[in-house]
Amino acid sequence: MPAKLASFQVRGRFLTVLALRIDTDSPDDPFYAQLDEQLHKTPQFFSGAPVVLDLANVPGLSDQPDRLRDLVGNLRGRDLRVFGVQNAAGFDAAALQALGLVPVSTGRDAPLPRETAPVPAPVAAAPVAVENKVIHAPVRSGQRIVAEHGDLTVIGSVASGAELVAAGNIHVYGPLRGRAIAGCHGDERAHIFCQSLNAELVAIAGLYQTSEMLEDAARQRCTHIYLEDEKLRMEVIA
Repeated sequence: MPAKLASFQVRGRFLTVLALRIDTDSPDDPFYAQLDEQLHKTPQFFSGAPVVLDLANVPGLSDQPDRLRDLVGNLRGRDLRVFGVQNAAGFDAAALQALGLVPVSTGRDAPLPRETAPVPAPVAAAPVAVENKVIHAPVRSGQRIVAEHGDLTVIGSVASGAELVAAGNIHVYGPLRGRAIAGCHGDERAHIFCQSLNAELVAIAGLYQTSEMLEDAARQRCTHIYLEDEKLRMEVIA
C-alpha cells in the first residue's frame, strides 16, 4: 500500500504584532482624537498590522463589557486588525471570545514554584543554531527580510516601505529608510547600526520609535541604536 501523504503541515512563523496599551477606563472622544492623529502621522506603520490590546492598565473594563465591545468596534472601524489581548487575567474568557479576541502571552510571565511540591529539575532546551543572514543587494520597497535566529546585515540601501526583522542585531551599510526591527524575540541586548538614518520605524525588543520621533541629531547620520533603561538611545557614530 502506498504511503499516505499528509494533506497539511504545521510550521512556526514569526509575526510582527503591534501592542496597543489602553490607559483609560473610558475611551472617549479625546482618546480617539489622539489615536486618529497618530494613525494620520504614521499610516504605513499601522496599515494591515495585527494588533493586540494590552489591558494591564484598565482592569475596570473587565466589568464593562459594553465599553470593551465599543472599543474593539471603534478600533476595527479604523482598519486596526485587533485579534488578541494581553494582561487580561480578570476578563471573562467567553466575553473575549465573543469579540473574536484570543489571549496572547507576552512571553515574560512564568508560574511561581509551589512550596508544597518538589520542583522538577529544569530540562535543558536544545540550543537554537545561530543563522546570520547577509543580503548583498538593496532592499526594495515592499520587501521583508527576516533573520529569525541571528543577525541581519544588508550591504546596500533599505527603501521606504521595506522591512528588516532580526532576532539579533541589524547592520545596514547604506541609507535606512524603511523599518528595522531588531531583537524580535525579546532580546534587549540587540543593536541597530546604519550608515544613514532616515527610517520609518526602528524597534528593539518591542520598543520602537517612528520617523517623527527620531532624534534630529541622528537623522541622515551614521547611527548606533540600542536599549538603555527601557528607552531607545541613538548614538551618532560619524
